[in-house]
Amino acid sequence: MPIKVGMVSLGCSKNLVDSERMLYKLRKRGYELVTEPGLADIAVVNTCGFIQSAKEEVIDTILELGKLKEDGTLKKIIITGCLTERYREEAAELFPEADAVIGIGDNKDIVDVIDHVLAGERVVKFSPKLEAELTGKRIISTLPFFAYLKIAEGCSNCCTYCAIPQIRGKFRSVPMEDVLDEAKWLAENGVTELIVIAQDTTRYGEDIYGESKLPELLEKLSEINGIKWIRTLYCYPERITDELLETIANNKKLIKYLDIPIQHCNGEILSKMNRWGDKEKLSELISHIRAKVPGIILRTTLITGFPSETQEQFNELAEFVQEQKFDRLGCFAYSQEEGTKAAEFENQIEESVRSHRADIIMQQQMFLSAEKNESLMEKELVAVVEGFDKFGECYFGRTEMDAPDIDGKIFFTSDKPLEIGNYVKIKVTDTLDYDLIGEVIA
Repeated sequence: MPIKVGMVSLGCSKNLVDSERMLYKLRKRGYELVTEPGLADIAVVNTCGFIQSAKEEVIDTILELGKLKEDGTLKKIIITGCLTERYREEAAELFPEADAVIGIGDNKDIVDVIDHVLAGERVVKFSPKLEAELTGKRIISTLPFFAYLKIAEGCSNCCTYCAIPQIRGKFRSVPMEDVLDEAKWLAENGVTELIVIAQDTTRYGEDIYGESKLPELLEKLSEINGIKWIRTLYCYPERITDELLETIANNKKLIKYLDIPIQHCNGEILSKMNRWGDKEKLSELISHIRAKVPGIILRTTLITGFPSETQEQFNELAEFVQEQKFDRLGCFAYSQEEGTKAAEFENQIEESVRSHRADIIMQQQMFLSAEKNESLMEKELVAVVEGFDKFGECYFGRTEMDAPDIDGKIFFTSDKPLEIGNYVKIKVTDTLDYDLIGEVIA
């Protein structure tokens, strides 16, 4: 009877890609993969260690798995990912219930790690993070029609609030031929939507080719048979070029959607963050993007309560959000992360104030989103089917305007049966704050 392995993947989509590569190796070795750790003999936890809330989620997850191990339901626990890489030996001591604690450079050897664990050894191993796998076959754990395509590892931007460069190492692009091979393999396995990701997608190729090759990569990805939608996330504002915008504007497979994490608009705060711009520069950039790519959907992320943020600087951010009317927006309270420069800054803001300010921005965005949705009444939109809601007795999916997990959905009825992954034309008949309601017309 094959040994059952369950994967718990925490954190971001970039981490999910790493989990999918490990799953492929495990299945190839002959392990039976299960979706519930409670049904597994071995649990592999791919951790996130980005901010405090993510670390708390990791701890809670491992404690729960530890209980299953005590009960005899689960035999072995393996921990890898950003939290173990960030804290290394401390993680091995913190989680005595773990049979293996490894770094991101060891994910490629997950089968060997399990072999040693099954032989009764406790493995604590941290290979150089630059040995982390940049490409490889995967088991798609998302809905079968879309997949994340990670085009680089690490980050060299060194924002003062962020621990990613310490955890993941310097920015390393995946060679273009490897990205294209992976994308073709995904298309051959039924993927029709590619979501291009990296810590900074706009930096793609600089370390290998001496200049950004993102526009060229997107063009080549669009030539792959079977791919219908290509979406790009995590574009740094200072690296958004006219070449990139023209590529998006003129290529039908490239969704008119850009995720631009600006973090703030006040020049003094951005300078302390080691980020680009100020309110004027960002306003000019956003106007330019909208002029070059009419109808583009813009998503951003913001941080409130960064050290020394005054009420006036926060008010400036709130006014900026109101003026720019982003289509999609996420706002997070600043997290004081040990080992980062910002953690040592003076004038740290009280946690309650940080969170209150983030709540204000998100409340503001809810009204803006509702207004934008109202403007879509009676419009015809293309959506991809994600499933059927038996309680609402309707289908649900996403339009081009929405990325998985972070954006809204559209709920709709259809006179004929639909399958997951179908692309359909929908007429909008009603709206919610973040979601749409409609009916299939084609």
